[in-house]
This record gives sequence, structure tokens and C-alpha cells, in this order.
Amino acid sequence: MANRIYSAVVGSGGYLPGSPVSNNAMVERLRDSGLETSDEWIRERTGIEQRYFATDDQTTSDLAYHASLAALEQAGLEPNAVDLIVLATSTPDMVFPSTACRLQHKLAIRQCAAFDVQAVCSGFVYALATADLFIQTGQAQTALVVGAETFSRILDYTDRSTCVLFGDGAGAVVLKASDKPGILAHKLYARAEHEAILNTPGQLAHGRVCGSPFLTMDGQAVFRLAVEVLESSAREVVGLAGLDLQAIDWFIPHQANRRILAMVGKRLQIPESRLIATVGQHANTSAASVPLAFDVARRDGRLQAGQTVLLQGVGGGFTWGAEALRL
Repeated sequence: MANRIYSAVVGSGGYLPGSPVSNNAMVERLRDSGLETSDEWIRERTGIEQRYFATDDQTTSDLAYHASLAALEQAGLEPNAVDLIVLATSTPDMVFPSTACRLQHKLAIRQCAAFDVQAVCSGFVYALATADLFIQTGQAQTALVVGAETFSRILDYTDRSTCVLFGDGAGAVVLKASDKPGILAHKLYARAEHEAILNTPGQLAHGRVCGSPFLTMDGQAVFRLAVEVLESSAREVVGLAGLDLQAIDWFIPHQANRRILAMVGKRLQIPESRLIATVGQHANTSAASVPLAFDVARRDGRLQAGQTVLLQGVGGGFTWGAEALRL
């Protein structure tokens, strides 16, 4: 009987463009647009202190490129070792080709499978599960899994309730086939009847944008549903992995709002000391938020070999998912 194939995380990387934009800088920018807010208002409601914005000439694939190079360097691999790229984004470079294909070209990878996944803020969790299944079935040996966004391009700077929440960035991990369990379990969900609480409804048609090209959100509805599904999916995936919540060394949920993270941690009885929270430093970067937080904790030494980690995403669609993995 053939030995089972598993996926192991062997490298991670992150990239934030330009210089940080503080809350006070956002306050001044919005005041010029006739909106009033404050650093205190933003911090109290979200925990966000700053965010990063791509320059006009930077694309999502540019951000993905820098994060991918960092992940490959940490893994000790050259780009041509990659035989699969799965890139999660809601802000692609163009309608087509995929941002993953553009990333492949920038990395000078001559040939591999490459495609995008679109699940908004759950995108990275969806992409990681997809790459894991490719490796488990022997369809890939080395996968580059990326979450990258330029959300600043779809923000309405006359809407105080959304424009202060988001930023741009990219995170990446390298998965390799292994004979030892790495990714232990994952589960993905969508509940499409909640589409209206978080969406960007515009589309390209006949040479113009039809509908609104800006992100819209019902913050209270998103908060309630996010807490509900993050709690339920955490319990389910930990059970599927044959563990209990106390066996999880680190909890890395989607970095959207510090109050959501605290509420979910409280419901799961996960102490704050085991919660990785980076939302304050880069705001909500959608599909990039989970790999950015993962990479920060990996590089500062909190994540260690042999530990178990729970990753979670939740976002527009309405989508959510979770993954348990052993480092």
C-alpha cells in the first residue's frame, strides 16, 4: 500500500508596499473630502493603527511577487522548483489572464499550473486547502500559495465606515509534499444568501463599469455572522484533526477587526497570549491578512516546529473556512 502524501509548510513571506499610513494621516485625507473621524474612533472600533497603500504603478501581482520571493528564500528553493501557484485575490491585475499567471511570469517560472481563487477575505484559506489537495493526490510536489490585494483601488473615500478599515499587501507560503502530517484538516463553506452584507457589485460591460465599483459593507451584520462562523468552523476543524482547542498552540484568524478577534477568542476560551493579531499594523488586507500574520509570527519566533496552528478566514460571499496544521 502506497504511503500517504501530506503537505508541509516550508517557507513563508510577506510584503507591505511603501510607507505606513497612520490613522492621523487618514484623518487628514478624509477631512479634505469633507469627512470627520479620529485616530481614537478608528482604534477603539477596529484596533487599527496604520495601513499600507500600493502606489499607482504597483499591481497586485507586484505585491505577490515580493511576498513569494521572501517565502521561497525562507524555504531555500528557487522559483523553478514550484509546480503549482494558487493565488487568492479579489483585486486582480486585470480581467484575464489570472494574477497567478502574471506572478508566474514575474518569477520566471517556465511552466507550472497557475490559477486564481476568489473568496474575498477567506481566499487564502480556500487557496491553501486547494493546494493541499493537489499535493495529497500527487498532482503537485511544491506549491506556492499566495494571498495578495490592492483593496485601496475599490475603497470609497467618502464612506468613513469602510475606507479606514482596509489596506494593501501580500503574503505567501510554500507547501511541499511530505511523508509527515503538516496540514491536518480543513473545511470550507459559503452562504450566498448573505451576499448583500459585504460586496463590490460593479462589473465591466460594453467598455464601461456597470454598477458601483466600490466596496460596501453592513458592518454590524458582518460582525455578527463572522463571530458565529469563526467559532463553529474552529470547533469543527479542530475535531476533524483529532485535536481539541487546548491542543492548538496558535490561533491565526482573518485580521479584520480586533473586536472580532477578541470575541471569537473569548467564545473558544483561547487566551490572548495564543492569538496572533497583526490587524493593527496593516489593517484588513483581505486574502493577504492570514499569510501576513502567519509570516510575522514565524519570523519573530513565536511559531516553532512541532506546534499546531489554526488558520481561519471569513469574508464576502459570504464565505468562511478553517485549517489546522502542524509545523
